[in-house]
Amino acid sequence: MTTLAPDRLRRILDLVEESLDEPDLTGSELAQRAHLSRFHFDRLVSAALGEPPGALRRRVLLERAAYRLATTRDPVIEVAYAAGYGSPEAFTRAFARAFGAAPSRLRRRGGTWHQLPAASGVHFHPPGGLRLPPARRGDPMDVLSKMYEHHVAVSGAIIDRTAGLDDDVLDATLLTVEGIDDPPTLRATTARLVTQLEMWADALEGGTTMPDASDASAADLHRRLDRAAPRFRELVLEPILAGRADETFVDAMCDPPETFTYGGVLAHVLTFAATRRTLAIGALESAGIHDLGAGDPMTYVGGSGNDAASITRNRG
Repeated sequence: MTTLAPDRLRRILDLVEESLDEPDLTGSELAQRAHLSRFHFDRLVSAALGEPPGALRRRVLLERAAYRLATTRDPVIEVAYAAGYGSPEAFTRAFARAFGAAPSRLRRRGGTWHQLPAASGVHFHPPGGLRLPPARRGDPMDVLSKMYEHHVAVSGAIIDRTAGLDDDVLDATLLTVEGIDDPPTLRATTARLVTQLEMWADALEGGTTMPDASDASAADLHRRLDRAAPRFRELVLEPILAGRADETFVDAMCDPPETFTYGGVLAHVLTFAATRRTLAIGALESAGIHDLGAGDPMTYVGGSGNDAASITRNRG
């Protein structure tokens, strides 16, 4: 079977999505936009998705038509033409074959169900896009792993941005969050991102005292992060990924000693680290350093959109 590189397939699906408002576009014209011959285009898409590109577009347009019928009062004739049919009769026949009911009956029935069976897993997604299947089967543990990798990467970026800042910026009191680094400063909050990893890694190796955090220069913090991040991953994250999230250990740094689980430690670290990263990034913004955005893990974990914390949404 012919395989299609993910980026090439994504581009072809983008072309299909972009052409939804051009229902009269021919298969040859779509192939031309992909810079392929019609024969090669059809063969590649059929092999990759299990249906020819023409059938894919017709099905997606019918799914969009079903959604419009269920959610709007648009005349059936307008819906038919937008789906690429030259007459309401032709649209009704095709629609009934696909959905087992005439357009008028589906409209009366209500609801927003509109998907047709498809081996490709590609479907219309309102208001005008496509819903795509994952490139591979996902694992919830992958998300945890990527969230940790994001935390380490952003912590390193924050440390980098603090280098060269004046003491009055590093030691100014930040927005106070009860129970978080009292009083929080950019210097202390950034250092705590590293100390947290060191502390829990030491605890899991039987340590009884807090790690030495006397040097909080940017260069030293980076060296410490480079050592602590893989240790924490090996001692905390890897057991969780191996299915041992509920395994317990005794933390002798506590007085009296406390018992924790690997899963609890990771949840604790990522939760409080997210607060500290937000505080640090806000302080960097105030200092004129704007290139970290909101520190959003969205695109790090998955997706191709911009920082989801800063996008503009329609408000009706």
